[in-house]
Amino acid sequence: MDPIATRPLGKSGVPVTQLGFGGAPLGDFYQKLPDGQATQTMARALELGVTLVDTSPLYGFGLSEHRFGQVLRQRPRDSYVLSTKVGRVFEPPKRGAAVDHGGWAGGLEFNPVYDYSYDGAMRAFEQSLMRLGIPHVDILLIHDVDIWTHGSRDAYEQRLKEALAGAYKALLRLREEGVVKAIGVGVNEVESCMRFAEGGDFDCFLLAGRYTLLEQTALDEFLPLCQRRDIGIMLGGPYNSGILATGAVPGAKYNYADAPKEILERVARIEAVCKRHGVALPAAAIQFPLAHPVVASMIPGAVKPEEVERNHALIATPIPAEFWVELKREGLVREDAPVPG
Repeated sequence: MDPIATRPLGKSGVPVTQLGFGGAPLGDFYQKLPDGQATQTMARALELGVTLVDTSPLYGFGLSEHRFGQVLRQRPRDSYVLSTKVGRVFEPPKRGAAVDHGGWAGGLEFNPVYDYSYDGAMRAFEQSLMRLGIPHVDILLIHDVDIWTHGSRDAYEQRLKEALAGAYKALLRLREEGVVKAIGVGVNEVESCMRFAEGGDFDCFLLAGRYTLLEQTALDEFLPLCQRRDIGIMLGGPYNSGILATGAVPGAKYNYADAPKEILERVARIEAVCKRHGVALPAAAIQFPLAHPVVASMIPGAVKPEEVERNHALIATPIPAEFWVELKREGLVREDAPVPG
């Protein structure tokens, strides 16, 4: 596979490279990054020919967007495809009050406020443009309308209703006016994507961690729906937050927590097949989803230039067809899953 070959992002036709750059780590997700290291990491992706870059106001409470702008403003606007998100607005803390950064190791000193209304989406978009220092983006997504984020089905249902009545209409207007080229949703759950697809006219979805070497339930209904409606998919979390990069080692992460026993055992079985065929587990993990015709791009994150180079090399690594045949024979990949080659 050629990591910088482009594919159209669904019916929007926006060309995106098969390898994208995910901006969560530049918001100090797992660790605080020096500014120079963060910007050098992103710059390296662009130097290698990656054009799709994705960020969000959530990432470091604006820090990722700020760093994206530092790098992107030095380049021609038509040399990259920029994606960001709405769903939260940010406010300065009251004098003397501390900001709760939650799971972020660092970030800017602003408080996030959920707002999926029409006005909230427009305000979030304007805040993003100011942090980026760039007058327009290419792809705009509604962010984190799922149970995983909001904690209960009732809360999720309320946010979904609010987003379809408000933020979606704001994005629709921005697309109609040519301010953005594609609109979509960025979430961690297939069900949420299905609900949005049923309720609106979206060009794309950014789905994190739900169609991987470990999880293929998206093949049941979601990916066929996307094929019928020409909805493009950007996939985040190709390593399921860690374990498909590290392997089944002690402390391996799955869905941002320590991997349970059954996941460790399944990954160990995949690793055994990798060993028999001389295949690196991360190479298989990052290439597998790209075989599906609706998947336009993989957007792993990185915290240093060497990790970007590694992701680039992994997509280009040849993998023998017999490897995928054995994975299916062992029941480790679904029989109906498209595979590379």
